Amino acid sequence: MSWKDRLILLGLSILGAFAFAVLALSKGEPVGAIWILIATLSIYMIGYRYYSYFIAYKAFEINDNNPTPAHKFYNGLDYVPTNKWVLFGHHFASISGAGPLVGPVLAAQMGYLPGTLWILLGAVLAGTVQDMVVLTISMRKGGKSLGQIAREELGKVGGLITLLVIYSILIILLAVLGLVVIKALAESPWATFSVFMTIPIAMLMGIYMWHIRPGAVFQSFIFGVVALLISLYIGRLVAQHETLGKVFTLSEPQLAMALMVYGFFASVLPVWLLLAPRDYLSTFLKLGTIILIAIAVAIANPEIKMPAFTQYAFTGYGPVWKGDLFPFLFITIACGAVSGFHALISSGTSPKMLDKESHVRLVGYGGMLGESFVAIMALIAAVSMEPGLYFAINSPASEIGKTVQEAAQKISSWGFYITPEYLEEIARKIEEPTILSRTGGAPALAIGMALIFAKITGEALLAFWYHFAILFEAVFILTTIDTGTRVGRYILQDLLSGISSTFRDYRNLWVNVLTSGITVAGWGYFLYVGVIDPYGGIKTLWPLFGISNQLLATTALVVATIYMVNNGKLRYAWITGLPALFLAINTISAGLIRVFHPDKAIGFLTQAEFLKNAIISNTLPATIPSVEIAHRVIFNNYVNAFMAILYVSLVLCVIAIALYRVFVVVKKSG
Repeated sequence: MSWKDRLILLGLSILGAFAFAVLALSKGEPVGAIWILIATLSIYMIGYRYYSYFIAYKAFEINDNNPTPAHKFYNGLDYVPTNKWVLFGHHFASISGAGPLVGPVLAAQMGYLPGTLWILLGAVLAGTVQDMVVLTISMRKGGKSLGQIAREELGKVGGLITLLVIYSILIILLAVLGLVVIKALAESPWATFSVFMTIPIAMLMGIYMWHIRPGAVFQSFIFGVVALLISLYIGRLVAQHETLGKVFTLSEPQLAMALMVYGFFASVLPVWLLLAPRDYLSTFLKLGTIILIAIAVAIANPEIKMPAFTQYAFTGYGPVWKGDLFPFLFITIACGAVSGFHALISSGTSPKMLDKESHVRLVGYGGMLGESFVAIMALIAAVSMEPGLYFAINSPASEIGKTVQEAAQKISSWGFYITPEYLEEIARKIEEPTILSRTGGAPALAIGMALIFAKITGEALLAFWYHFAILFEAVFILTTIDTGTRVGRYILQDLLSGISSTFRDYRNLWVNVLTSGITVAGWGYFLYVGVIDPYGGIKTLWPLFGISNQLLATTALVVATIYMVNNGKLRYAWITGLPALFLAINTISAGLIRVFHPDKAIGFLTQAEFLKNAIISNTLPATIPSVEIAHRVIFNNYVNAFMAILYVSLVLCVIAIALYRVFVVVKKSG
């Protein structure tokens, strides 16, 4: 390391340490959000400039003279050499779904400090490492999926278990993400039209920069940006039009069907035609908006209103969600820190599109840093609003009541003073009938973003910024559906290749159609049933979302670790081994706690037993309207308990096989 690099490292370390000290040691004094921004940029620069370089060039000996799978297996469909910035856009857009937007907002219940520390340290030491290392391993293995890699490194049994875990969890994740998209677009013609227009715009971009003017990325980018902004403007006119407004006003079941059709075609069509250019276009909107928020934070420096730690960080019984800081904070914030879904993209579409080996740093490590930055901005938006407003938006009606008077009185009794008039004023300014109990995290993020932007532009534009943020969230999440479905197709082909070698051929159109159709039918079924039945479909499995995602990350890091051990990189195995160990302990603990916890608000089995007794004594809670519904909720709890135990058991099997393999390698080398 040169003296210049050492001085830069020292300067960034001092700056970051000072910012963290301000955030951690302030006791009652006002703290500006700019200190979170400074700490974030400092640690990101250290991680990207130094740690990613160490992993790439020391641990994996990256060399641009090695041909990538995109060149070796070029087929014009999946294996396509892609400009590094276009691929960065595709990767970033694909991994950035609902998680980095919603998780940090919900985690703000604990205070601003726990979430900030986990997002930054988790991302730089675990999330970025997983994305970049899995991407590199897949690239070195010809673009193979995580399941195929597991089969080669862990053997047939370990590989089969990993494939089953991956595919089943992916179906759950895609259905959950689809439900979030539907909630954002339902009955909203402005948002629906604008999101729909990204499809033809992206296809025109793809045709232009791959066939009309190959490599003309900048020109295509300018066209896409201008067309996107025009579509955003026209979207408002469409919403106001009597006829067109009705055409683009879709119900939740209609949106579910439309989403399934889109996911199918995005999986089957050549990657250059729709997937890559649409993700590149979406990245402009995503990163552009996040950078605007960062600039607004730097200029306005909004005060952090939420305390560093709330009482719920110590009791574990908050109104937004129930559970102790450990292990549930690390489950609530997954995307933005570390997410198993990313490993599927890093071993799915992205390794098949790398033009040079050195691009793994920008695409893998840099893409994850981008998502982590989104999470930090979401956290700032949540903690810079009045805590009373935050809890009014995110707490269910069963906790705060149904009127602003009841909500203000209840929330103020928790120590977060708020008035009914202020709650009514915010609702009026964003042109919504109410802001009470808009749970899920997305509405709170939109209001938080709007309040930050309004500090620069004035409160007259508060409603515009709020609705723009809702649109931003919908576009943000949708891009994970298309890539996730394509990755699901790859994984299903891997599973079925044991039956027939035909399924190994990615160029076979009929195989692509069949496996894409099965994958869409899988997540589409849970999604559709979930939107027509409040106690069925994906809503049954919703509580497993965070745990299953982090178990997937554990599996990916374990597979990456055993690859390094098997390939003579034992001394570098700690790079993935330590994050794998932490996630295994945390997530397996969370899974078991969710099953066996004695509190009915947390434990699946305890809640089922409570409802059984309530049926017998005829004392059903107000949230369960009938005995029939109670029986369905009991069944759902048993399903969730069974699935949680199953996933934990399967991941423990993978870990056990990996440890045995490590023991064998170490014994041979010793």
